[in-house]
Amino acid sequence: MFGTSSLNSGSVSRRSFVGLGALGAATLAAALTGCGSSAAPKAPGAAGSGTPSYYPSDYSKLIDASKAEGGALTIYSNTDQENWAPIIRDFNSKYSWVKVSAANLDSDEVFQRQLSESATGKAPADMLVSNAVQAWASYASKPDTLMAYDSPETKQLPEFAQLMPNVWAMSLDPVGIAYNSALMKNAPTSIADLAKAVSANPGSFKNKITTRDVKGAWGFSVSHAFAQGNADAWTGLDQILPTARPETSSGTQKEKILSGEYEAGFFISSAVGYPAEKASGGLVKFVLPTDGTVVLGRGIGITPKAPHPATAKLFLDFVLSEAGQNAVAEGGLSSYRENVELTEGRHTYQEVEKLAGKDGIIRVPYKVVPDAEVTAFVSKWNAKLGS
Repeated sequence: MFGTSSLNSGSVSRRSFVGLGALGAATLAAALTGCGSSAAPKAPGAAGSGTPSYYPSDYSKLIDASKAEGGALTIYSNTDQENWAPIIRDFNSKYSWVKVSAANLDSDEVFQRQLSESATGKAPADMLVSNAVQAWASYASKPDTLMAYDSPETKQLPEFAQLMPNVWAMSLDPVGIAYNSALMKNAPTSIADLAKAVSANPGSFKNKITTRDVKGAWGFSVSHAFAQGNADAWTGLDQILPTARPETSSGTQKEKILSGEYEAGFFISSAVGYPAEKASGGLVKFVLPTDGTVVLGRGIGITPKAPHPATAKLFLDFVLSEAGQNAVAEGGLSSYRENVELTEGRHTYQEVEKLAGKDGIIRVPYKVVPDAEVTAFVSKWNAKLGS
C-alpha cells in the first residue's frame, strides 16, 4: 500500500516514545535535558579540522576522503527547499567543496526510487531523509538498505535521537492544524474545536477541509497515531471527515489553504506550517492541537552503496551537531538539542512539549506493523470521507 510494504503502527499511546521499537522507552528527562548518555573521555579533535574535541583524532582522514570524492552529495527527501536552505548553507561554509543536491519527493517516493534504482545497480542517492515513519521502518527492516556508521555526535544526543540502527532524527516535527485566518474567524485550537465548527454548519464546510491521504505512509502514520493516542479521536473525526478532501502533500494543502480553496487543514506538517505562517504574514495560521499533537522523527540515514560515503558521513555528523541543529531550526524544522539558539521563527521539540503538554504529545515509534490493521484503518477512514 505504501510502496515499500503495507504497514500499521499497532498501539501508539501518548506516552510512546519515538524510536520505541528499536530503542525501548527513552526517559523524558533525557529528552528535556538533551544530555543522553554520558560521553566517554574526550579524545582530541582532528588537528586543524575545526571539529569538536570528542571527534576521533583521525577525523581529518574522513575530510580528505570527502575532498577526493568529487564534491557532490545527493539526498532523496520529502523535505522542502526552504527547510534545507540554512542547513546546506552552513554545511557549505564548513565544507565548501561539496555541492549538495536535495530532491524534494513525495514521502513514499523517497524509498520507492531508492529501491528501484538499487535493483538496477545504479543508485545515485547518498542519503535518505523522510518523516514517513512507517515507510522508513519498512525500508530499514530490509537487509542491505543502510550503511553502518557510528556518528561521533550520537553520544552527545538524547537517547531518542537514534530512531533505528543507522537512522537518526534530523528533527522532531509536530503535526498541527493550518487555517485561513480571513475565512475562519473562530480559531480552532484542537481537532475537537474544528469538529465543533464543522458540525455547527456542515454545508458551508463541504469540501473546505483538507487532510492527508491515508493511503500514503506519511498520512497513515499521523492519522493512525492520532486515532490511537486520543480516546475521543473518532468523535471529532466522524464530524470532520465527511466534509474533508485528501491531498498527498502538505505543500499542496498549504497552497490551497492560502488561496482559500480550503478554509483549514488538519494533520499538516509543521515543516510546511511554520514557514507558511511566517511567509503569509499570518493569513495562514498554524497551531498545535491541544487534544493531541503527533510528533514524527524526520529520519536521516546513509544508503548502503552511497557514491560519496565520506561526504555523506560528514553531512550526517553536521546535521546532528550543535551548528547543524541550529540550522535545522532556522529552516523551519523542530530541532531537539538543548543548546539551540531560540530566536524568532525557530522551533524546538522542547517548545512542543511546553505548548502541547507532555501528556498531549503522541509519539510515533519507528517499527514495522501488520498489514491487516493498516487495511482496516485505511478502509474505515476513507469510508467516512466526503465524496
